[in-house]
Amino acid sequence: MKEGTKSGRWANNPLQNGYAKHGDKMPHDEYVKWQRECLTEAMRLINEDGAIFYNHKWRVQGGLLQDRADIMEGFPVRQIIIWRRAGGFNFNPGYFVPTYEVIYLITKPKFKLVKGANGHGDVWEFNQEMKNPHPAAFPVALIERIISSTDAQVVLDPFMGSGTTAVAAKKLGRHFIGIELAPEYIEIAEQRLNGVEPQHKVRQSKMF
Repeated sequence: MKEGTKSGRWANNPLQNGYAKHGDKMPHDEYVKWQRECLTEAMRLINEDGAIFYNHKWRVQGGLLQDRADIMEGFPVRQIIIWRRAGGFNFNPGYFVPTYEVIYLITKPKFKLVKGANGHGDVWEFNQEMKNPHPAAFPVALIERIISSTDAQVVLDPFMGSGTTAVAAKKLGRHFIGIELAPEYIEIAEQRLNGVEPQHKVRQSKMF
């Protein structure tokens, strides 16, 4: 990320200052090890009809794009979904503005989409979240599509951030477990959850 004062539409974008408890400067080999450990544990936890929706931005270090194949190698990737964002931002004049992110659908053998969900296709267009103080917040509509496309009754997000997954899960009447390192993001998530009315009755879930 290029240092200096930004102006225009993205002048106050929180991504300029990074995450509250994570600088995203981990060397690539350590980053790959960390992500593979997270995915391995998630695969252990989900049922035989479960799935992981793994969203991953392109990661650039030293001006070069980092490969994601070394993270995904050996995992049962069934499909790649493209989240095409309406607009984008870029603080570095050496790159074109990124306008999409990749979601890997990693599945257990018995996973199936709910009836009609396959009609969404594999390119999804959702606007970016502009009013969330978290530096890399997802739009709630994106997460609602993911959750509502499955029969999952418990949704786990090991990088909860400002609670978008929890908000979407609560709206859809699903249980959720959220894990987050930064207390300030947990506080934001709890405030957001307090304003959500579930569409269906849901038992108390937890965030830690």
